[in-house]
Amino acid sequence: MTGEIPLVTVPRRILAVFSVLVAPLGASCRSATPPAGQSAHLFAATISRRVSYRYLLYVPQAYSADATKRWPLLLFLHGSGERGDDLAKVKVHGPPRQLDGSDDFPFVVVSPQCPAGQRWQADALAALLDDVTKRLRIDLDRVYVSGLSMGGRGTWDLAMSYPERFAAIAPVCGGALPDRACGLKAVPVRAFHGAKDPVVPIAESETIVDAVKKCGGTAELVVYPEAGHDSWTATYADPSLWDWLLSHRRRPLL
Repeated sequence: MTGEIPLVTVPRRILAVFSVLVAPLGASCRSATPPAGQSAHLFAATISRRVSYRYLLYVPQAYSADATKRWPLLLFLHGSGERGDDLAKVKVHGPPRQLDGSDDFPFVVVSPQCPAGQRWQADALAALLDDVTKRLRIDLDRVYVSGLSMGGRGTWDLAMSYPERFAAIAPVCGGALPDRACGLKAVPVRAFHGAKDPVVPIAESETIVDAVKKCGGTAELVVYPEAGHDSWTATYADPSLWDWLLSHRRRPLL
């Protein structure tokens, strides 16, 4: 089952020091005269852009059986090799590959495709989640995100940008800078990585997982000692991952 979200206007708040004159208190900006010499000023504006993702949508058969039930949602982010405009590529790895022919997976699953030459953008993914959760019966306390490689990085970035949205996350062979790790104090993390990964060094997962734990968060790293970059096959083949995700509900940010 496929779908495409409408173009979404995503507001972005821009704050920067710019050569826009700020009037003295009580004066209008139009009549302000800049002081001689160099001085600091503030420019503030709200701008917007339009975003669009094609995506695969999986809905369990039982979804239609009870019109009052709200379902957990799993957002899956693919790796760099699956970018483009052919949704069949999204089925190469991970949950989309497993879901063809399945009707009893206990999540609604949204698997967007990143356009060629781009990377996952947190604000665009948040807009996609807004659209899906408005149209479908989703339990907002059970929204999860997982992704592999480029999608693992996207998972970290999305969760650190919008930690209030997620009950738990499961990044696979991704990584992130640790500067925003404390934002995940209330979001349980189970990360996965191959010890012999030649593409994304395991140190990248170790660094961010350690940073989350130092902030008081709950984070663990599952290491496959003999795996290279492909740590996702074993990860997504293990049904305990889905049980682990479902064991968590969204918590208030600390």
